[in-house]
Amino acid sequence: MTAEKELTATEYISHHLTNMTTSAGDGSFWTLHVDTLVTSVVLGVLGIGFLWWVVRGATAGVPDKRQAFVELAMDFVDDQVKATFHGDRGAFVAPVALTVVVWVLLMNAMDFLPVDWVVTLFFERVLGLHAWRPVPTADVNTTFALSLSVWLLMIFFSFKVKGFGGFMHELFCSPFGVKPIWAAPLLITFNLLFNLVEYISKPLSHSLRLFGNMYAGEIIFLLLGLWAATGLVGTVFGAILGAGWAIFHILIVALQAYIFMMLTVVYISMAHESH
Repeated sequence: MTAEKELTATEYISHHLTNMTTSAGDGSFWTLHVDTLVTSVVLGVLGIGFLWWVVRGATAGVPDKRQAFVELAMDFVDDQVKATFHGDRGAFVAPVALTVVVWVLLMNAMDFLPVDWVVTLFFERVLGLHAWRPVPTADVNTTFALSLSVWLLMIFFSFKVKGFGGFMHELFCSPFGVKPIWAAPLLITFNLLFNLVEYISKPLSHSLRLFGNMYAGEIIFLLLGLWAATGLVGTVFGAILGAGWAIFHILIVALQAYIFMMLTVVYISMAHESH
């Protein structure tokens, strides 16, 4: 609710689902979501800064709780990469997986902040901003940008490992092959269409899965907040259900970060494999 007037339920939800935007050029085609970009960058810096802080204080002896926690997280990610990636991992895949899971986890965790406290009290009344969405992964632009980055890495490694000829051969000759020769034109067409659908579907499913879960979680928190504003009964049941949903949402936040990381590793691993 704003201080100037009381919002209807529809206006309340629409208000909290409105991004702070700015035009990047003439017209409204190129529009930047300032809140998504700023929050994502800040969380990325905090995540990197936390890991750097732990590494700077790491010792070869008995680790403290902070170092032990980070070592467990890194070992967990490394074990998942080893179990999934069967090619030459080098020094790239595990750090990418760790970066992805930490960054996505931090962005997802913004959903735990009470939306009215963060948006209404801080951003609107303190900073004077009229719109600010604090959960970057509830913005499809974020999840699609992340999935496109993974998709480009997959394409890059496909060319690097297989070469241009190997990539084109896989694109036109798998999975159905090109024999018998008399059916080669038809088989090549089917192979190309099949692979194009696969390449297009990967970034879409990769991004929309994360976005859908976080957007739905944001909506449920807003609906429970509306219920709590209806009266004493709504406040009691809204608080109880809100606490239960927050506990359950911990699993969703962590699970979606884990799934996004694992799909990243799987896609990069597939780029190293030949059909």
